[in-house]
Amino acid sequence: MSVWALGLNHTTAPLDLRGRFAFALDQIAPTLHSLRSSFGSHRHPQVEAAIISTCNRTEIYCASEHMALDHTVGWLAESGGVAPALLRSHAYTLHDDAAARHAFRVASGLDSMVIGEAQILGQMKDAVRAAETAGALGTTLNQLFQRSFAVAKEVRTATEIGAHSISMAAASVRLASQLFEDLAKTRVLFVGAGEMIDLAATHFAARRPKSIVVANRTLERGEKLATRFGGEAMRLAELPSRLAEFDIVVSCTSSTLPLIGLGAVERALKQRKHRPMFMVDLAVPRDIEPEVQKLEDIYLYTVDDLAQVVQQGQASRQAAVAQAEVIIDAGVQSFMHWLAQRGTVPLIQQLNAQADEWRTLELARARKLLAKGEDIDTVLEALSRGLTQKMLHGAMAELHAGDNAARDQTAQTLSRLFLRKER
Repeated sequence: MSVWALGLNHTTAPLDLRGRFAFALDQIAPTLHSLRSSFGSHRHPQVEAAIISTCNRTEIYCASEHMALDHTVGWLAESGGVAPALLRSHAYTLHDDAAARHAFRVASGLDSMVIGEAQILGQMKDAVRAAETAGALGTTLNQLFQRSFAVAKEVRTATEIGAHSISMAAASVRLASQLFEDLAKTRVLFVGAGEMIDLAATHFAARRPKSIVVANRTLERGEKLATRFGGEAMRLAELPSRLAEFDIVVSCTSSTLPLIGLGAVERALKQRKHRPMFMVDLAVPRDIEPEVQKLEDIYLYTVDDLAQVVQQGQASRQAAVAQAEVIIDAGVQSFMHWLAQRGTVPLIQQLNAQADEWRTLELARARKLLAKGEDIDTVLEALSRGLTQKMLHGAMAELHAGDNAARDQTAQTLSRLFLRKER
C-alpha cells in the first residue's frame, strides 16, 4: 500500500494561485468523488482520498496499491485551470514516510504560518469527517489521520509549542492598533461568520470598539455571532451602501469571487472624506479586490501580509519545535511499521481461509465416522493426523524439491516456523 500527498501552502505558492485550489467544506464531497473517479477502476480500484483546504494550504492525501502522484498533479491542475508545470513549480509532492511526517507536522502546528497554532488541527478533523462522510476514507488514511491527531495531542501535552504563538486574529488587532490610537473609538465590520471571523471578533471585542457589525449571507447566523459581542447583523447586500461607516473591515468568507470591489471602496472613502480604513482579507480566494490596496488611505492586509507579524517570537519556540520533531519521528516510524504489516494481510487471509477449509473437511470426515459408530479415540486420532498431514504436505514437498541451495534455505525457514520452542 502506498500513501502520497500533494499540496501547496503559504510558503510555496502566492495567494492568488492558492485561491484557485481552495475548496469550501461543502465542496469536499463532490470534489473527492471527481478525484477518485478520475483514477478509473482498472489500475486503481479503491483509491482512498482526503482534501484539506484552508486559507494557508490545500493538500490532497491519497492511498492505494499503486502510487499515482503524476495523475493527482494533473487532476488538481485541471481543476484549478492551470498548467501542470505551473502547479508543480509551486507544489510539494510527498510519499510514504515523508507524507506521514508532513501530516503529523501539519496537525501539530509545525507547518503553519503561526507555529504552534491550534486551529489547523480542527480544520484537519473537519476534512477527515468530510472524507469519511463522502465514503472516500479507507483503513490506511484513517490510520494516518488518527495517528496524526494522537501525535498532535502528545506534542501539545509534552511541549510548549503553542505558548508563544500569535494568531492572525491577534496580529490583525496589533496592526490596527498601529493605525488607530484608540480602538475603543473605532467601528468594526466583520464579513462572514465562520471560525476565523469568530476568532477575530473575539480579539477585537476585547478592545471594546464603539460598534461591531457582522455582515453575513445568512442573517440568522450573523445575528447569532453579533449577539455574543453586543453587536448587530446585516445582510451582505447592504455592504456597498454601509461600507463608509466602518474604520476596520475584517473579511473571511468562502465566496469564490471578491465581495468588496474597488468601486465600492472608492465611494466609501469619498463619503468618509478620506479618513483611513484598515482592512484585513483573511479569505482564500480573496474577498477584497487586490486593486483596493493601491488606494490612498486604505491599509489592506492579506493572510500572506500577516506572516511577518505572526513570526515574531519564533526563536522562543525553537526548543519546543525540536521536542515536537522527536515525537513526530516516533509517530512516523510507528505508522510505517503498521503500513508494512498491512502488506501481509492478504497472505494472512489466504492462510486462514486454507486452514478453515482443511478443518472443515476433517471435521466432516470425523462426523461421518462417528455416525457409523467408530470408536471416538480412533476418530480423534484420524482427525489430528489428517490435519497434520494437510498442514505439512506443502512444506515437505518444498523440502524435497529444487537444488541443494534451495533445500537449505527451505530447511532454515521450516525450522524457524515449526521447530520453535514455546517460552
